[in-house]
Amino acid sequence: MNEVVLPAMPELAGLYRQAVVGAVLRRAGRGSPASALPEVRHRASGGPVDRERLTAFQHLVGQAARDAVPSAHVHTLAFPVAMSVMARPDFPLPLLGMVHLSNTVVQTRALRVGEKFESVAYAENLSPHRSGTSVDLVTEVSVDGERIWTGRSVYLARGVRTAGGREEHPEPSPDGSPGISPAAGGDKSDTALSGSADTFTPPVPTAQWDLASDTGRAYAAVSGDWNPIHLSAPSARLLGMKRAIAHGVYLAARMVELAEPAAPDAVSWGVDFLSPALLPGTLAVAVRPGEAPGGSVRHTDVTGWAPGAKRPSFTGWVTGQAVDPASS
Repeated sequence: MNEVVLPAMPELAGLYRQAVVGAVLRRAGRGSPASALPEVRHRASGGPVDRERLTAFQHLVGQAARDAVPSAHVHTLAFPVAMSVMARPDFPLPLLGMVHLSNTVVQTRALRVGEKFESVAYAENLSPHRSGTSVDLVTEVSVDGERIWTGRSVYLARGVRTAGGREEHPEPSPDGSPGISPAAGGDKSDTALSGSADTFTPPVPTAQWDLASDTGRAYAAVSGDWNPIHLSAPSARLLGMKRAIAHGVYLAARMVELAEPAAPDAVSWGVDFLSPALLPGTLAVAVRPGEAPGGSVRHTDVTGWAPGAKRPSFTGWVTGQAVDPASS
């Protein structure tokens, strides 16, 4: 795999402009079909972490201000490198309107204010999905040559079809938005999903999240992720959504804080997004002890759902250890 060393951490605004140009070319019939991923890794140096931006992020997702960077915020710091891979002219899927299906993160120690870091990102696992085509974006963050954080994000390009291959995410959600099978990653042991979406029985809620209409814009301001599907109903409708939806990493950040408020240096977590969290809206949230198959790793299970929904908005797990989800 070839490596591209970027001269600086990419600016997200420029990458979004590049994505708009790519969308125009696709609509004009000049875009490439979804057939192959570029065999490249993008690398860029970043940091030190901006304390003001960090504090704003912590306050927005309900975390106490501290010098240790939350693992979900590390995602936002490295996200421009991953996005630079998706914004390449030879990337086969349209960046604008990508839907977030799942995340897993393994952190061996916390990134701290004042530290410089290096990010590497690449794409793999281009796969047919019942609602389009999915792809994995893998991002690694290192300090002084030591990898301290690894994240895998699975995204869906709705309505974009691949030429062949095995369908890995076959289940759609009841409202036509993307659904996830266990192959998408995340917690395979969650017991809240028993049987079909119609048989979901909500657990006892332990918290309630009220998501205001400006939640997507507020999170974009602290994360830099200005994907139109999160900003407003009109901008979301331009990309095929009925209403704006919450950022997946925003929900994940709140999930991790709820499960591990002490913020251990080593932490692992996974989350599957099963149906959109609409804005504005309310999510009931349940936190309960969990255990991975075989009892190898004890963790906290978290489920969030809209009242009356037939399917959760998300299910996830958090543990205060650095563990590989594939080995759990």
